[in-house]
Amino acid sequence: MSEGERSGGITLQPARPPIDWRKTGILLLGLAVFLAIDFSPPWPVAVDPAGKTFVLSREGKAAIGLFLMAGIWWVFEVIPIGVTAIAIGVFQAMFFIRPAKEAFHDFMDPAVMFIFGSIVIGLAFTRSGLTKRIAYKMLAVVGERTDRILLGALVITAGLAHLMAHTAVAATMFPILLAIYALYGEGEKPTRFGKALFIGMAYAAGAGSIVTMLGAARAPAAAAMYEGFTGRHITFFQLTEYMFLIGWGMVFLIWLYLRTFLKPEKATIPGLRDKVKRLSVAMGPMTLQEKLVIVIVAALVLVMSTKSFIPLLAPIDRAAVILTTTLLFFILGILSVKDLEEVPWNIVLLFSGAMSIGFCLWNTGAAEWMAVQWLGLLKDAHWWVFVMGIAAFVLIMTNFIMNVAAIAIVLPVALVIARYLGVAPEVIVYSALVTAGMPFLLLIGAAPNAIAYDSKQFTPGEFFRHGIPLSLILLAVLGLALVTLWPLQGMPILVNQS
Repeated sequence: MSEGERSGGITLQPARPPIDWRKTGILLLGLAVFLAIDFSPPWPVAVDPAGKTFVLSREGKAAIGLFLMAGIWWVFEVIPIGVTAIAIGVFQAMFFIRPAKEAFHDFMDPAVMFIFGSIVIGLAFTRSGLTKRIAYKMLAVVGERTDRILLGALVITAGLAHLMAHTAVAATMFPILLAIYALYGEGEKPTRFGKALFIGMAYAAGAGSIVTMLGAARAPAAAAMYEGFTGRHITFFQLTEYMFLIGWGMVFLIWLYLRTFLKPEKATIPGLRDKVKRLSVAMGPMTLQEKLVIVIVAALVLVMSTKSFIPLLAPIDRAAVILTTTLLFFILGILSVKDLEEVPWNIVLLFSGAMSIGFCLWNTGAAEWMAVQWLGLLKDAHWWVFVMGIAAFVLIMTNFIMNVAAIAIVLPVALVIARYLGVAPEVIVYSALVTAGMPFLLLIGAAPNAIAYDSKQFTPGEFFRHGIPLSLILLAVLGLALVTLWPLQGMPILVNQS
C-alpha cells in the first residue's frame, strides 16, 4: 500500500521522527547568543600599550557573535557541519556584516582549494591500490598489538608532516588508516580503537607540523614577522632545533593519553601478521598506476619543499601546485569523474565556512580588538604569565580561524607589549607557533581534524572533550619548556631593557 498501511479499515500514516529537543535547544541558544551580541550596546574601546585605540564597529561585534554561534553549532553538531558553514556566509549577508560577494568569495579561497587537492591525493592513493599496499607494509612491521599499531600510525603521520603540509599528510594517511581499521574486524562501527586511530592521526599531524618549515605555512609567516620586527632571521634548522623535542614529546604524550582513555577493545588482532602477508602477496607486483601516483606525489613534495629555497618557485601559490596533481590524476586516468562523488564535500564546506568567519573577524577588526583586549590584561604580568597568556590566546583563536591568521593577529601586538616587559621576541614567536600548530578542540581548527572526522568514528563533541585535556597538556609542556628546555638550548628569554 503506497499511502501507509491499512489495518481494520484505518489508514496508518508513517510515524514522524520525533523532534530532537536537545539539538533544537542548542540551535536556538547559538542563535540567541548571536542576536544578543549583535544588538547589544557598543563595546569598550581597546587600547594597546602605545596608546593606540581600537574601536569595535557594529560589524565587528556581530562578527564575534557569529563566531560564537558557529562554534556552538559545530561543537554540538546541531545541523551538519557543512550546513553550519553555509550559515556563516548567509548570516554575514543577511545581517550586513559583510557584503555577500566578500562572504562567499572566501568559500573558494586558495586555502580551501589546497584542502580539496589534498583530499584528491588521498583518493588517488585509494583508487590505485597504494593505500592497502602501504597499510600492509606498516602492519607487517608493527605487529598485532593494537597499541603499537596506534603508535606506528602516529609516528608515520608526524614524520611525514616534517616533509609536507600536514593537510596533505592527513589526506594521505586517512585511507591507509581506513584499510588498517578494516582489519580490526568491527566493520565501520565506531569503536575506541577507531576513535583513537583517527583522532590521533589529526593530533599527530599537528604535532609533527611544528618541527619544520615544511609542515604548514604558519612558520614561514611567523619568521617573516619576526624578521620585520627584529631584523634577524629564523633559519630552517633553528626552528627544528627548538621545536623537535616539543613536537615529538607531544606525539608520545598523545599516544599515552589515547591508549589510556580510548583503550582499544582488543589488545591484539590475532592472526593479523599472517592475514597481512596473504593479502600483500595477493596484490601482486606494483601496478603502473601505483608508480604514477608515487612519482606525482614525490614531485609535489619536492616542489613544496624547495619553494622556500628557490626564488623562481616562491611566487607560485601552493594551491596551484597541489591542484596540478589533481589535473594529472584525471589526465592519466588514475581518477575518473565518478571519483568526484567520493570527495567529502561536507568537509570542504566546513573549511570554506572557517575561512569565511576568519576573514570576517579580520576584515571587521574584531580579531585585532580581541587580541588587544586580551593581551592588554597581561601587560603588567610576570613574563612567564605573559608568554603563556599569548600562547593560550593563540590556542583558542587557532581553533576558530586559520593558524596563519591567528599568528598574524597576535604577534604584532604581543611583540610590542614584550618590549615593555623585557621579554625576548624569540620566545614569543616560538611559543605562539607551538600552540598554533596543535588546535585540538574544534574540527575547523585544522584540516587534519576535519579529514579525520570523515571516518565517522567520532562526533565533534567527542573530539572537543578529548581536546580539552590534551590542550592543557600542551600548555603544561610549553610552560615547562619556557623555564627548562629552551634556556638550556640557548634561546634568549629575557632582554635588557636599558
